[in-house]
Amino acid sequence: MIATEIPQVPGLPVVGNALEMSRDPAAFFARAYREHGPVYRMRLLNRTYTVLAGAEAAAFMGSREGRECLRSKEFWQDFLDEYGGTRTILGEDGESHKELREIMRRGYSREALRGRLDELVEITDRVIDRDWRPGARVSVVHALQYLVTDQLGTILTGNAPLEYVPDIRTMTLYVLNVLVTRQRPRVLLRHPKYRRAKSRVFELGDRMLADLRATAGKPDEDRILVEDLVHVHLNRPDALPAQDMTMALTGPYVAGLDTVANTTAAFVYAVLKHPEVLEQVRAEADALFSGGGSLQDEDLRKIPSIRYALMETMRLYPIAVALTRTATRDFTFEGHTVRAGETVYVGTTVPHFLEEYFAEPAKFDITRYEKPRSEHLRPGAYSPYGRGPHTCLGKSFADVQMAFSMARLFHRLDLELPSPGYTLATKTAPTPGPAMSFKVRVRGHRH
Repeated sequence: MIATEIPQVPGLPVVGNALEMSRDPAAFFARAYREHGPVYRMRLLNRTYTVLAGAEAAAFMGSREGRECLRSKEFWQDFLDEYGGTRTILGEDGESHKELREIMRRGYSREALRGRLDELVEITDRVIDRDWRPGARVSVVHALQYLVTDQLGTILTGNAPLEYVPDIRTMTLYVLNVLVTRQRPRVLLRHPKYRRAKSRVFELGDRMLADLRATAGKPDEDRILVEDLVHVHLNRPDALPAQDMTMALTGPYVAGLDTVANTTAAFVYAVLKHPEVLEQVRAEADALFSGGGSLQDEDLRKIPSIRYALMETMRLYPIAVALTRTATRDFTFEGHTVRAGETVYVGTTVPHFLEEYFAEPAKFDITRYEKPRSEHLRPGAYSPYGRGPHTCLGKSFADVQMAFSMARLFHRLDLELPSPGYTLATKTAPTPGPAMSFKVRVRGHRH
């Protein structure tokens, strides 16, 4: 096949496609795919990028050629440097990446929640009683960030540092905006607010590491992730040196703050916006908690509407709209040549918005995941957790965490949107999700 020139998405003078991208990146990638196919170029201000998109791109990410031709290192290098680390699971590829995934696999898996679902619910209840009081207008993303930090801290690390949440959030937002998505200038990293937050996060990491060293040799199966991390750190320091420990130990908070919180906030909106779904969610949640016994892993099968509503939320409101990689060598994709050294965006969530994969793609429809319909199982159709070797390590943990947390939230609370015609306010920086201004009113406690 003779390679052809990659089409350019038309844009505005000076800014190119930046404005459309800033308004709704998912919609931009999908529109450009429909008009230009699975390979196109976009211009963001003074830089041009190649985009691989659609189910074709999803398949390529999972292929051997995709693993060999695309790497993550350059995209995450500034992030790594800011932490003063030697390597991060986000920016490693090949054998180094496999090694880090194996070190962290158990701690980020569903196994970490085994036998601890009641504790997850207890944490949720504690946060509900504190932050979701009858009559209150609750900032949803903000409240869920505290819930997520409490859950992840307690279950993964044995430490719920709620006093550090503002600092974790500040550092995460600055780092993602400046060093990862590059949507803000580097000079912002000199801001005193950021410097204070960074100092506090490093203080948290040092404190956690000191506590872990002090208790080394006294295994605690209630904190699988940190036990695995400190074991490797003490016994194989070449694999996990001291300078990488702050990043590894505070990683769960950084990851959950901008992903789980945004997804569950969008879930709250979508369920309240669709009364028929709200009725199903409440019925399943009430039945789940009616017996009063301990929750078991298999109870997840008892709440299919909640699981499907979460899946539909992640389809319509994906956090990882596109993956960013660097081409390691020249390669041909769908008849077009991509050159070594190019920064490549991979739009794996584009099929989420295409009617050839999801009927009436703009519609919130939880039945599309039921058998035999199962629209999400079509090859390359559904990629809420990314694709390829860097597929989200914590996806099985997050699936369970979100399902039971949202079941408890809707079992306990009677919530309402600001108005019957309310449309979700969203933001795109540093990642897409509900805006911090999104609030709901707590009409009362149901249970």
